[in-house]
Amino acid sequence: MPRFRPAIERIDGYAPGEQPQDAGWTKLNTNENPYPPSPRVIEAIESAARGRLNIYPDPLGTRFRKAAGELFGVDSDWILPANGSDENLTIIVRSFADADDLVTFPYPSYILYETLADIQGARHERLLLNADWSWDLDRVRPMIEQSRIVFVPNPNSPSGNSWSHDTIEQLVPPGGVLVLDEAYGDFPAEPHRAQILQRDAGSRIIITRTLSKSYSLAGLRFGFAIAHPDVITGMRKVKDSYNCDTLSLAAATAAIEDQDWMLANTAKIRATRTRLTNELRSLGFNAVDSDANFVWTTHPDRSHRTIYEALKARRILVRLMTFPEALNGGTIDGLRITVGTDEETDRFLETLCSIVA
Repeated sequence: MPRFRPAIERIDGYAPGEQPQDAGWTKLNTNENPYPPSPRVIEAIESAARGRLNIYPDPLGTRFRKAAGELFGVDSDWILPANGSDENLTIIVRSFADADDLVTFPYPSYILYETLADIQGARHERLLLNADWSWDLDRVRPMIEQSRIVFVPNPNSPSGNSWSHDTIEQLVPPGGVLVLDEAYGDFPAEPHRAQILQRDAGSRIIITRTLSKSYSLAGLRFGFAIAHPDVITGMRKVKDSYNCDTLSLAAATAAIEDQDWMLANTAKIRATRTRLTNELRSLGFNAVDSDANFVWTTHPDRSHRTIYEALKARRILVRLMTFPEALNGGTIDGLRITVGTDEETDRFLETLCSIVA
């Protein structure tokens, strides 16, 4: 058998959430949008499929970049389309981190950042969050100052909380870039619109976005980055030549142009999120106030694994998450619950009540 690079041999790799292929599941584990995408997306895919699929797609995604730039108030040369926002995260690590450069990220958070650093052979450090999911800026500043890349998801996962732009600006490394991962940026009461790029440190900030969540396109795989044109030009050297296909470019452009559809769906999710949070608390759970399309919850004296397994036995999936060596060296675990439709949420809550009663 061939030998892999040592960096690959020693890592486990990122483990996505469960994706059962049979019907009958209430699936609240991978933060998909429970509502369908805009009908204009389906029309765009059908139209593109009847077109010139024998021709390579636009390598720059010109139409999409123009539409996204108009939405976020920047010129199109500030936009880099990608095959899901995870591809942009990969491009960023390959663009800015040499072997032994330092990559940092909050913890608990999205563990893919650590995996990407490992694959690149870069060093990485977890920036431990406080018990209330806030930053201890004095504690993390020495590592920030050494970092080539600082990843900050806002809202965070699994907690769902957001941090202010004043706080985030203090996390920009003086000799590197801050990556503001806004996968859930459309779900706060006031959706994020790249305002932080206008601040003093904006030229060293890269925002990453996905259409998987708020635009109901997890099955399409499309994301984009927003950053100063000089940063985008450098990242473009690293991306695959035709990283976004013709169908996904057409669909993504139609989706982002239909803001009314997206905003109506995110409003429904926010309303259900509030109800879910309140019901969890009434059942004795602790639940973090969320700005995302999921809720992080813990129970003071029940086993989260037992609850997860009991739900799964009834064909309801939530995400059981465990973060070792977190605050004060201990392990944090809990349940991350995607906000589904009202009917899915009712089924989940009724089943959960029977489990913990």
